[in-house]
Amino acid sequence: MREYPVEIKDLFEPEGVAIIGASRIPGKVGYKLLENVVTSGYQGGIYPVNRKGGELLGLKVHTSIRSIGSRVDLALISIPAEHVLEAVRECGEIGVKFLIIITSGFAEVGNIEGERKILEEARKFGMRVLGPNIFGIYSSKVDINATFGPATIKKGNISIITQSGALGIAMIGKTATENLGLSSMISVGNKSDINESDLLDYLSDDDDTKVILIYVEGVKEGVRLMSSLKAASRKKHVIVLKSGRSKKGAMAAASHTGSLAGEDLVFDDIMKQCGVLRAVSIEEAFNWCRFLSESTMPGGENVVIITNGGGIGVLATDACETYNVNLYDNYNMLDSTFKDVIPSFGSAKNPIDLTGQATDTDYIRSLRKALETDEIHGVIALYCETAMFDIEKTVELMSTVYGEFKNRKPIIFSAFGGEMIKDAIGRLTTMNVSVFDDVYNSVSCLGALYRKYRYMNRKEHPKIKPNIDMVRIREIVRSALDDGRRFLLAPEAQELLKASGIKGARSITVKNIQSALTAARDIGYPVVLKVVSKDIIHKSDAGGVALDLINDDEVMDGYQAVMRNCKTYMKNAEIEGVEVCKMIPKDTETIIGGRKDKTFGPIVMFGLGGIYVEVMKDITFRAYPIDRLEVMDMVKGIRTYPILLGVRGEEMKDIEKIMDTIIKVGMLIDQIDEISDIEINPLMVYPQGEGAIAVDARILLNDDRRGDQK
Repeated sequence: MREYPVEIKDLFEPEGVAIIGASRIPGKVGYKLLENVVTSGYQGGIYPVNRKGGELLGLKVHTSIRSIGSRVDLALISIPAEHVLEAVRECGEIGVKFLIIITSGFAEVGNIEGERKILEEARKFGMRVLGPNIFGIYSSKVDINATFGPATIKKGNISIITQSGALGIAMIGKTATENLGLSSMISVGNKSDINESDLLDYLSDDDDTKVILIYVEGVKEGVRLMSSLKAASRKKHVIVLKSGRSKKGAMAAASHTGSLAGEDLVFDDIMKQCGVLRAVSIEEAFNWCRFLSESTMPGGENVVIITNGGGIGVLATDACETYNVNLYDNYNMLDSTFKDVIPSFGSAKNPIDLTGQATDTDYIRSLRKALETDEIHGVIALYCETAMFDIEKTVELMSTVYGEFKNRKPIIFSAFGGEMIKDAIGRLTTMNVSVFDDVYNSVSCLGALYRKYRYMNRKEHPKIKPNIDMVRIREIVRSALDDGRRFLLAPEAQELLKASGIKGARSITVKNIQSALTAARDIGYPVVLKVVSKDIIHKSDAGGVALDLINDDEVMDGYQAVMRNCKTYMKNAEIEGVEVCKMIPKDTETIIGGRKDKTFGPIVMFGLGGIYVEVMKDITFRAYPIDRLEVMDMVKGIRTYPILLGVRGEEMKDIEKIMDTIIKVGMLIDQIDEISDIEINPLMVYPQGEGAIAVDARILLNDDRRGDQK
């Protein structure tokens, strides 16, 4: 048994490597693993293991890992699944620190028990496990290519973590064609032990890594992952590419890796919360990697477009709006800066349109002016092929200007034209110049940089703990659980909201028509009737709601209709009574929710509410706890946020009350273990300063005392 914990550093910088399952057959994985380790330039001990012994690629082949007799930090295991457990035990006995299990046939095909036994055996000896079902690891720290992918990997400052082995191998090939250099490439496969969080903790402090790209299909230990992502994104650019956006895609991901894909909307918003850049495609992810690995952070938001084509400049302007890139609009300053290089029929309105008559000299002069002007913080340089340009000279000048300024302010190129332009882009790419053949690809990269810039410049606010009567809330919850229910009845939900400082509509629960009339008169017309039954959660579906009742006759008719509808809906439903509520004035309907997410823990939700919320899905999520700035970002994140600001002469809504309610719901989900879900829909929001009222609330419970996680 190891008496000290191993350091993840030894996974990336091992002093000795054993290849268990080294093969003499070139087409076998065991041969390719050994060949790549040998040819990659690794200077540590290399120990092939095969029970047949002999010699392979100039190295002695050991019949057992026990016979090596030298330090082995890392063992690559590529043998049939039924023999892996024994190999793990032998590795533990000689003091191996890390196991890379290439072999498949475990959780990804349903063999969960086999994977569990491997992990248990490794833990007996204090070993860490990467995999199973992976293609290996590359680390530039010690020049080791311990994968069965391509042999040649260019060194650089990008680290890639991938859950898919096949996609990871293809990514290695892609980096070569894109001229991207890697500091590391790690396949995590089934993530039985080592996962993205472990690797992020190392890579965030790795001086050789500037950009971290993660391909993920399913998340394990989501709360820890959030912590690791937040820490890493403060030091590096972190890009995530996640499959499983669609329901079918999520199912495919789960069957492929043996882990469940989380709800995509939740994942997307939490990545934003962690400062992570989420790409929608492999192309976009690699474009961002290329640009961010070379670019510096901007000093401000003012971006200028330099172009010799008006049309492509307009396209770039549209792209800037799409990707939230701010175009500098101080036209007096722009005119004075560029007036001596723009023809009279050109424009300095940004885009800086030099027109098709501009020469390569005009283009480079304009570019330098933009880059040398302190008020301009970023440059998008667009080039259309014309007869006025000497393409050879232009390529040389672009490369020179890029190399001179890339560490001073961000600059990105887009070039459009025929074969000569295609060739020029290829040559500039080999010079590590950020150039693309489509303006949207270029602006997308700059948009990603500015998202990171804004994240880095946001000020952390203290986490807020509102004053909530937790004692009373626990009493309400325990009473319901003792009654055998997994949800609160409407009067209980209103009482809980009241104890939380969330205003609800005044209500009285009654058991007969006469009491309903008395309650309605006491509350004041108009009123609403709602069935109170532990058997009926969705009251509207059962016809258990009567709205906007304005007199005694309507209350009597409504009461009878509610009772009749509910008995028809569920003959044996136990009805405790009918809730008589004040019919509150209409205004803007919002929805606020919270639940204990199986992946990320307590989360809160906000959106436009009412009956169309599931159709519109105009909602945002955040993991709790959150500060007030993050809550504001959450509210602003819905597409219909302008409605809250006031439209067509309406007043601005009470956004502060929305924020207070979100924070309180989050605290309830976080602090009360027995509450699994809260939904306030609608929260009717009135003009600024006039507050909000929770019209209806649904609160679901679980009972840990009985092992019920329903």
